[in-house]
Amino acid sequence: MLTIYRRHLKNCEHHAGGRKYRRCQCPIWADGFLGGIEIRKSLRMRDWTKANEQIREWESDGQERPAPGEPTTTIADACAGFVADVEARNLTAKTVYKYRLLFRQMQAFAGDQGLRFLKQLDTAALRTFRATWKDHNLAALKKLDRLRGFFRFARDNNWIPDNPASKIANPKVVMRPTLPFTQDEMLRILGGTTQYIESRQPHGRQNAQRLRALVFLLRYTGLRIGDAVNCSVDHLIDSKIRLYTAKTGTHVHCPLPDFVVRELEATSRLSPSRWFWTGNGKLETAVGDWQGRLQELFRIAKIQGGHAHRFRDTFAVGLLLEGVPLERVSMMLGHTSLRITEKHYAPWVRERQEQAEADVRRTWAHDPIALLETKGTLQVHGNCEAPN
Repeated sequence: MLTIYRRHLKNCEHHAGGRKYRRCQCPIWADGFLGGIEIRKSLRMRDWTKANEQIREWESDGQERPAPGEPTTTIADACAGFVADVEARNLTAKTVYKYRLLFRQMQAFAGDQGLRFLKQLDTAALRTFRATWKDHNLAALKKLDRLRGFFRFARDNNWIPDNPASKIANPKVVMRPTLPFTQDEMLRILGGTTQYIESRQPHGRQNAQRLRALVFLLRYTGLRIGDAVNCSVDHLIDSKIRLYTAKTGTHVHCPLPDFVVRELEATSRLSPSRWFWTGNGKLETAVGDWQGRLQELFRIAKIQGGHAHRFRDTFAVGLLLEGVPLERVSMMLGHTSLRITEKHYAPWVRERQEQAEADVRRTWAHDPIALLETKGTLQVHGNCEAPN
């Protein structure tokens, strides 16, 4: 049930009368619950009779009616329209899931705030919504990008006049440093796989042996764990694994050491076409299971901060330290842009480090202190008598 009242302006002489005084011309507000949603808002009118009529119409419909001439698109309808669009564009299931999750959270927030129409989600409301997020760092930035994309879609469909999310500043993002496994850590991980296999009951040893093969695959291909778990057996051809198909239609392959090929060939498959996934159910579920096994392996090997992506970092940094150009590393990692590779791996580029060191040494040739000290050292050595 809704109740209407005058919200007195500061200069109203009846301000002290509060809600009970109705005879002034201050704005009329509504307060209460409608269709299970709390409403506390201005009716944008001052006529008491018209306000009563509007409230009766709302209660008769069981929902709020927009004012004449205002957009009528609801938040729920806009979200459903956007999801239908991304599905029609054949975006990945993971991307669609992230949008659905964002929309569930946004609609729950709107319900708590008594908001029903898309136009009510202005910049101030969206800032309040963002304050409820538990996401931080890069995850928060990506979520804000999805929110902006949704409101850009709504603006392009003329549901709202502008994009309120575009006025929200980006969160501060602190990039996590690239942390490849050291050689000692890799040896401990491989030693841990032996302990892991021996600790399993007979019915669990096959998965333990698959875990060892998965570690080799992650380390020597740089695949993301989702791609590794989903890797098909027919991608292994002539001791090379097909990483992906480029936009040009050509396949990008990565050669594998013989011992990795032997490990994969000796591993029993979970399905005729895959080593690490049956192909049934959701891939995310299978990936979660393998991540759990990796965490147990890291505990056995006493690896601090171990996670699957560090195998990818180890693969990339290993190439860079051997002088492989950044462009080729970017191609092997399947990055869509060289800028992505530079952002994460530029500090490990051996050629750049060596060039920087050479630049520093070159400055010594024009430094008076360095010249003086070098000359003095040469004179001292030049005055030394040769030993008998």
